[in-house]
Amino acid sequence: MPKAFKLFTGNAHKELAGEVAAYLGIPIGDATVTKFSDGEITVSINENVRGFDVFVIQPTCTPVNDNIIELLLMVDAFKRASAKRITAVIPYYGYARQDRKVQPRVPISAKLVADLIMAAGTNRILTMDLHAAQIQGFFNIPVDNLYASPVILDYIREKYASRNLVIVSPDAGGVERARSFAKRLQCSIAIIDKRREAANISQIMNVIGEVKEKDAIILDDMIDTGGTIIQAAAALMEKGTKQVVAACSHAVLSGSAVEKVNNSFIKELIVTNTIPFDSKKEQCEKLTVLSIAPLLGEAIRRIHEESTISSLFV
Repeated sequence: MPKAFKLFTGNAHKELAGEVAAYLGIPIGDATVTKFSDGEITVSINENVRGFDVFVIQPTCTPVNDNIIELLLMVDAFKRASAKRITAVIPYYGYARQDRKVQPRVPISAKLVADLIMAAGTNRILTMDLHAAQIQGFFNIPVDNLYASPVILDYIREKYASRNLVIVSPDAGGVERARSFAKRLQCSIAIIDKRREAANISQIMNVIGEVKEKDAIILDDMIDTGGTIIQAAAALMEKGTKQVVAACSHAVLSGSAVEKVNNSFIKELIVTNTIPFDSKKEQCEKLTVLSIAPLLGEAIRRIHEESTISSLFV
């Protein structure tokens, strides 16, 4: 086993890395990640990592391509500096929605990104709430796909457990996630029948399940433009729902999503900090941000100690 472990981060989410480091009681490693004037990224590791167990925290969120290249260059630098093992900690995995061919002559981008991460020299992946669980199979190295469920569940139990709840899946693909939440909260589920007309554009068609006079919690893995949950909230209110709360792991909130959420039927939007929050997202008056730093920190500790992390999966 590597003699010790060190934690490093790029420029993607230094705030989350700082929280994880505080949980583990160690400092963030000294690394410099900058750009040349032409936009090329350069990385310098400013301390010895020979024989160490290295963890690199780097969500591949906006700017996605820059953050992916930062991660690849950092991994390559650690490999050439003789790190014993390199674990890429990717709280948000960019390109995850492009996990299969949905029409002729398109790439499977999630697979290509996986190939690049492995080619750089990564020995292990620690990620959270992959958009498609089968992405784990794109890697030929161990992948630990954690879930933000424990963090979100604790908050919902504290604030909404006494209500007459129904957990709502915004599409058929999220039914398993909704069922798991409903089982732990001992409540019913409902499903939104969604027909997607084009990328980032969806149309709500029907609500399957009993939602009248109930408090609905829409559960998804990510919220991008916000179109799906906003239309789902409107459909639920039309069916007699008392109030609508939305919860997700990854708050992408691109374009005019913040404005849409503020003007929607959604009473509260519960998210985690897998993605950093810029000033635009901070304008979302309905946003509640929960930290996944303790969950990531505990997983990192157990991976280094070669102990089980099964109890962290919910």
